[in-house]
Parts: sequence; C-alpha cells; structure tokens
Amino acid sequence: MFRRNIIDRIREALADTPVVLLNGARQTGKTTLAEELSGELGGNYLTLDDATVLAAATDDPVGFLRRQNGMTVIDEVQKAPGLFPAVKRQVDSDRKPGRFLLTGSANVLLLPKMSESLAGRIEIVTLWPFSQGELAGRRERFIDAVFSAEMPRMIKVRPADRDILKCVLTGGYPEAVARSVPERRRAWFGAYITTILQRDVRDLAHIVGLTDMPRLLSLMAARSGGLLNMSELSRSTGIAHTTLRRYLSLLETTFLIQLLPAWSTNRSKRLVKSPKLHLIDSGMAAQLSGVMSREHPGDRQFYGHLLETFVVMELRKQMTWNKTRGSLFYFRTPSGQEVDAVLEDIQGRIVGIEVKAAASVGEKDFSGLKALADLAGKKFYRGIVLFDGDAAVPFSDRFAAMPTSALWRALG
Repeated sequence: MFRRNIIDRIREALADTPVVLLNGARQTGKTTLAEELSGELGGNYLTLDDATVLAAATDDPVGFLRRQNGMTVIDEVQKAPGLFPAVKRQVDSDRKPGRFLLTGSANVLLLPKMSESLAGRIEIVTLWPFSQGELAGRRERFIDAVFSAEMPRMIKVRPADRDILKCVLTGGYPEAVARSVPERRRAWFGAYITTILQRDVRDLAHIVGLTDMPRLLSLMAARSGGLLNMSELSRSTGIAHTTLRRYLSLLETTFLIQLLPAWSTNRSKRLVKSPKLHLIDSGMAAQLSGVMSREHPGDRQFYGHLLETFVVMELRKQMTWNKTRGSLFYFRTPSGQEVDAVLEDIQGRIVGIEVKAAASVGEKDFSGLKALADLAGKKFYRGIVLFDGDAAVPFSDRFAAMPTSALWRALG
C-alpha cells in the first residue's frame, strides 16, 4: 500500500479545524485514506454510497448528524447536499476541531451553495491520483527546492527514472498503475470514464441527454496541454457555446479536467489570457486519444502536450504538501514565447518551468523563461527547463536545465 503524502496535512487540518473536506476524482484513494484516518482517530465512518445511509442523510440531515458521536467521517458527501447546512448547525453549536471529515467526488468550490454553507468553518484538501514520488515511496519537495536560496542540485538519475514515456502513458490512478498490460489499463479507463459520465455528471446536471459528453472529452484529451479555444471546440463538436460552457463546468467539477490560468501583471495587457486545458491525468488523456503503449506514442507534438499535462499535474499534486504555498499558471506572449508552468509563491516570487521532450537543451530553449523574467522584473526568482536528460546543467545563476525526473528525485 502506497503512503499518501497529503496525509500529514489532513491530520494538521483536523487538529485545528471543525470540518475538513477531502475531495478529488473518483478512484484516487479518498475512501482508503478516510478509512485509515477514521481508524487512527477513532472516528465513525459512514458512506453515502450505501443506499440506506444515503436515505437517512437525505430524509433528515439534522437528525442523521445528531445520532453520530465523536468524530464523524462521511464519504461521498456531495450526494446529500442537505448535509452541508446541517453540518454548519452542528459546528456552530460546538466548534471543536476535527468534528467532521468529509470526502467528495465533486469540487465544492464550483458548487456555491455547498461551499457557502461552511465558509470559515472548513478546510478543503484535494487528493489527486498518485504522484511519481508516492509511487517511489518518496515525499517530493521539488517546489520547496526551486524556491530555496541556492539553485537545487540533483543526484544522478537512475535508468528507471529515464523512462518518462512509461510514466506519462500510465498516469497515476491507483487501478491503472496496478495494471501493467496496456490493454487492461485501457479497459479500466473505458469503464471509469463511462461511469463518471453516466452517473456523477448526470447527477450534477439533473438531465438525461448527455450523449455529446464522451466525444467532447475525447476531443479535449487530444487538446490537453493546449489553449482552450471555445469557438474552435464548439465548431468541432457542433455544441452551442452556452451548452459547451456548461459541459466544461461539469467536467471540471467532477475532476476530469483542469483549467490553468494565464499569468499576467498590470504591465502585460498584450499577453495571451485564455486558459490552458489539461486533463487531470496524462494516462487518461493518452487512453482517450488512442495512445496507450510505447510502440504507438503518437506524433512528437502530441507527446509534448501529454508530457506537459503530466508535469503540470505533478506540480499540482506537490502543491498540496510542499511547505511553499502559492499558485500555478502558464505564460504566453502573442509572438509565441511560452512557459508551460509558472509558480508564484505568496511573497510574489516567480519560478518558471518549461517542459521539453528532447534529450538536449540549448540557449534557445530558455527564450520563454527570459521573456517571463523581463516582464516579471525583480519578482522573477528562477527558471528551469525540464528535459529528457540524466544530469542537471546550470546555464546561469538563475537558469538551469534538469531531468524531468527531478520532479520526484532527491534534490539538494
């Protein structure tokens, strides 16, 4: 069983916050983690996947909660929205930390009625699919390292860490990782996506006609790592703009896609402002695009976009447990200079991460990072190019090239 690096943050939250919500996509390990914490802390575990428990929680939310003693763990809480006001009443009468650990497969930040019910009383933590460090039994500190005082140095890359293509095509879903045969991963992803679209998305939408969603998700997988162009996507799918925006919101709410905002400053009115589209898992994007084995990785441009999605999601995962707090963006100028990931910490310092599939790096590969540095000025802290190499190469005091596996290998 793999240790989840986020578990310490959840323990810390339960120690000083009345309600902690662990949310994320289905099949990422939320239930396993909630059951582990429930046993450790002596909590009462309930799941709304049980029809009887769901009926009790839906019919009388207040009475349902009053019957619980001590810490209460409620799995898949989004199935009973009426529980949120009832939890609020319970917490308002007793603000003891760690009263409730909730889990959900829908992003409550995108469901205003749910999130507003517990404003100021809840800490929300997102559990993503496995990170590469979790799979290797490590607690990655890449983000902390690139914001450290000195340029981080990387230990020598092992041959196993050079197989980035395998990491990208497998992704991080526990069930997909457990299946070594690509065809069996394909079967699992197919069943998983069908279940999400037919159950969770339909439950949130409260409509039956979602026949366009599978094709839409496949088209979005082929565009993962690219700019979100609503007009082009509407033409390709034949879906009206208003309906398309609703579908995108549903896919984001159920943690199938993530929109990466553009970084900008008050001086950057001419920068590209459209968000970038990423599926939350590179293995899922590969499956939906028909690319599931190293023998058929697709064209290099598409693999580059998959690799970018892989790196962006590894950074998102690490942001949930690294000490450095901040936000994640991308950067692009109208002339095409680009940085795939921009980390901005709470002090306003900027670290740019450019992703390259190539095995070598030259000065030209830093052009986007240097454009970002010029615009960010004193806020720019460091620029890193990740590439398919086996050693870190400094290019100056603020710029360096590092193997992609630096994301989860030890840095010093």
